[in-house]
Amino acid sequence: MKKRIIFVFFVIIFMFSLPNLAQAALGDSTLKLGSRGQDVVELQTKINYVGFNVGKADGIFGPMTKQSVINFQRAYRLAVDGIVGPNTVKALNQAYLLKQLQTQNKVDSIIATAKQYLGVKYQWGGSTPQTGFDCSGYTSYVFAQNGISLPRISRDQYTVGTKVAFADLQRGDLVFFSFEGNGIVSHVGIYLGDGQFINASSSKGVTVYVIGPYWKSVYVGARRVL
Repeated sequence: MKKRIIFVFFVIIFMFSLPNLAQAALGDSTLKLGSRGQDVVELQTKINYVGFNVGKADGIFGPMTKQSVINFQRAYRLAVDGIVGPNTVKALNQAYLLKQLQTQNKVDSIIATAKQYLGVKYQWGGSTPQTGFDCSGYTSYVFAQNGISLPRISRDQYTVGTKVAFADLQRGDLVFFSFEGNGIVSHVGIYLGDGQFINASSSKGVTVYVIGPYWKSVYVGARRVL
């Protein structure tokens, strides 16, 4: 019980100390089958984020959204009616905030792990700090240290997670490049924020680069796996 109280207090502190985390709350209006609008988009976005898939957040409260709400209500021991009233909204907002906090902590851990290996030599096919890393060996090793399994090859890593637009890059996203300029992925790194990424470079080993003109010219895309 004491640990639970401490954890709840920790979450509350983060609500005020991390203003960059979205904290928008659903409106007071009841949402149900047939509802439409921005409140439904927010509902769908949040319920997707906490793991109850409604598909695309299209602002239409259809049968799939209703079933996801029912699944959420059942999982959180709420009245199971598929209607989004005050109690469901409160539980969803709390679950959403908690997931954001957990994700932020995971990102911080991944970035910290990645930076531990700055200067480790490049080794084709290498996947440990003892042998050296190639680009995908490095990313798969860093993520594995944080409990996340990635495919071994960079082009396969490009198939996992969620596609992210360049303008929407966040810390911890995987960024992919094509040195051949043909769109086929041949290199991967981890985005650090502020236009920088960390990677296992064939010329410098594990190092940090700015995504400047050269890297933008070979940039393919990004994936979010958290």
